[in-house]
This record gives sequence, C-alpha cells and structure tokens, in this order.
Amino acid sequence: MKTRTPISIYIIAAVISIFIVFEMSDDSNYLLTPLFWGLIVVVILLLFIMNSIGDLVENANFKLLSDEEKQEYLKEKSIPYFKKLWDSAFKKQSAKEEKEILIDHGFDGITELDNQLPKWWLGLFYFTIASCVVYLFAFAFTDYAHPDIEYQDEAKFQLASIKEYEKTAPAIDLETATYNAENIAEGEQIFKTNCVSCHSDAGKGGIGPNLTDKKWINIKQKSLFKNVFWMLENGSPNNPTMRPFIKDGVITGRDAEKVAAYIYHINQEKSPITEAQGGAAPQGEEAHWQE
Repeated sequence: MKTRTPISIYIIAAVISIFIVFEMSDDSNYLLTPLFWGLIVVVILLLFIMNSIGDLVENANFKLLSDEEKQEYLKEKSIPYFKKLWDSAFKKQSAKEEKEILIDHGFDGITELDNQLPKWWLGLFYFTIASCVVYLFAFAFTDYAHPDIEYQDEAKFQLASIKEYEKTAPAIDLETATYNAENIAEGEQIFKTNCVSCHSDAGKGGIGPNLTDKKWINIKQKSLFKNVFWMLENGSPNNPTMRPFIKDGVITGRDAEKVAAYIYHINQEKSPITEAQGGAAPQGEEAHWQE
C-alpha cells in the first residue's frame, strides 16, 4: 500500500489552478470579488472532505495488511514527502536494490536497471502537458494570451490616450507647427490615408505633383515644412483638387504637422524619385528652402 500525497500539495495545486482560470477571465479585479474567494474556500473544504475519506479507506486497508507489511508501511510513511521526492531523484540504490531492478539482458558488459522516473520529473512533465492544454484552449477560444487581441486592446488604449491629450493640448497652427523626426512614421500613415490617391506611394507623384524633387508649383513659405503645412491648411490656389484639408476638417493641425514632417523627410532627407524610377516629371520652379 502506497503512502498518499499530503493534502497541502493538493491545496496548493488547486489554488494555483483557480488563479490561472480567473487570470484568463476578463475581470482584472477578480481578487476583490466574493466569487473568487468563495470558490477557494469551497474547493479547500472539498479537499479536506476528500482527505478524510482517504483516511478512512487507508485505515481499512491498513487493517488488512500483515504485521510485516504494516511495519514497512509505517516506516515509509514516516519519511517526509519532500525527502521522498529528493531521494527518488538523487538517492542511489544499494547493491541489493540494484539486483532487484536489474533487467535480464545486456550488451558488451553493459547492463540496464529498471529505474523509475523521479516523481518531481513526472510531476513537472504532467504539469507542462496540462499548461499546454490550458494555453491552447485559451488561445483558440478566449481573448487571453492572444497577441492580436492584446495588440487591439493596446491600440485602443493608445488612441484613447491621444484623443484625451488632444482635448486639452493647444491647437497646432502655421506659427506653432515644428518639425520633429518622431512624427515621420505616423505622418506616413496619415499621408497614405489622405494623399496617396493623387501623389502616389512615397510621394512620387501621379495625378498630383512629385513631392520628392526640388521643383514646386506653390511656394508660399520660406521653409519646406511650413510650406507643406500652409498647403494642407489653405489648399492650392492653382488646383481645387488640392483642397484645404485642415479647414475642411479632414485632418487636424496636429495631423498636418505629422504629414509635413513626412514630406520634409522624403524631400530633404531621401533621394528624389526620378522619372526613370517611376516618379512624375518635375513641375513648377526650383525651390530654395530655408532650414
């Protein structure tokens, strides 16, 4: 008759399992809910009941053992549980014990022992299997541990933070707009949404002029950055297709600042896209911008 696993081990495993289940739920404040603590109390009570039933069964089976088997069982039961785990992993067998577990075959003088795997190793192995099953179920059927959902939640949070900031942040106009390299990436996305249909990808031009070369149709400001912002605010006096995006409410002054940063980047910090490379032919006069 084998000795039983202590109830403390079952309680620890049960509490950890409950934590994992609630952690996968949508309620981030589950530690403050009566359901969480009530479930823990109920599970612990059930484990104590199960342990009491196990004691009754153990006592009944113990009475059926011979005196020698009783002594051996009591001796094994007196050994602490964690010492058994340690011994199962690191304790070496005696010569007598090795003879008992020696497998009756060998090769070239090499023999094999029928050792059992350590209990801690088996426990860890089964735990990893259970963890994998739980994770796969959570990944496939819930929003927990799902990178796409986590990204969407984070993006919503960031967008909400930006909107909240813009409610109190001062408006950006032609006088206050400044070039910032950190705005280039976001300015590119706004450009792709609102400007690509006329100026094509990377600003190489199409229906609208090429924004990467040195010639410009409308020169209204001394600096390229300010000139782009002016165009986004007022539109082109020569072509109604280039409408005043800011005044029409399509984009905000802060968006225009980012688009102007992107156009400055592709015009001043990158090589122009020539006709041979698929760019539109230069239009207007050569601009000499001030920094």
